[in-house]
Amino acid sequence: MSRIDATAPVPARSAPPAAGLGTRQYLTFLLGGEMYAVGILHVKEIIEFGNLTVVPMMPPFIRGVINLRGAVVPVIDLAARFGGKPGVPGRRTCIVIVEVTEGDAGHDIGIMVDAVSEVLEIPDSDIEPPPAFGAKIRADFIQGMGKVGPKFVILLAIDRVLSVEEIAALADVAGREPPNPD
Repeated sequence: MSRIDATAPVPARSAPPAAGLGTRQYLTFLLGGEMYAVGILHVKEIIEFGNLTVVPMMPPFIRGVINLRGAVVPVIDLAARFGGKPGVPGRRTCIVIVEVTEGDAGHDIGIMVDAVSEVLEIPDSDIEPPPAFGAKIRADFIQGMGKVGPKFVILLAIDRVLSVEEIAALADVAGREPPNPD
């Protein structure tokens, strides 16, 4: 499994923020033709899709686990998690490793996305509240809608994309010994 350099600087396309307003950085990615984003502070790294070990009797949105430098990291298929069809891996499919917190504990989780786009800086003043209806995903998964030019980017509340019970289940998966390939 080779790594994609997520530390290389990516120029932001958004306009500079107005004086005195906060600006946050988001990693944007495509999923089912829609543009989503997650706060860059949650992102640990981006890796190529591959080398998944399927774990039997898991929910359909849990694609499997990967070995990330000796740690077992569960991989979530966001398309399936959002209630759609499972994603079909393509040439640009990536796994974004994010840290999700539950209380004081942090868990590394991989999210399968169709393609990583870029890092954007979005001023707080350009973030609208989540829509009450019309989104393809649950409203509680949406932190807000970021205005980027004439379009919106769906900003995910990554800590809510997985419920506390699901995080505990994933932590249980991550705590198991990886299967012996022999």
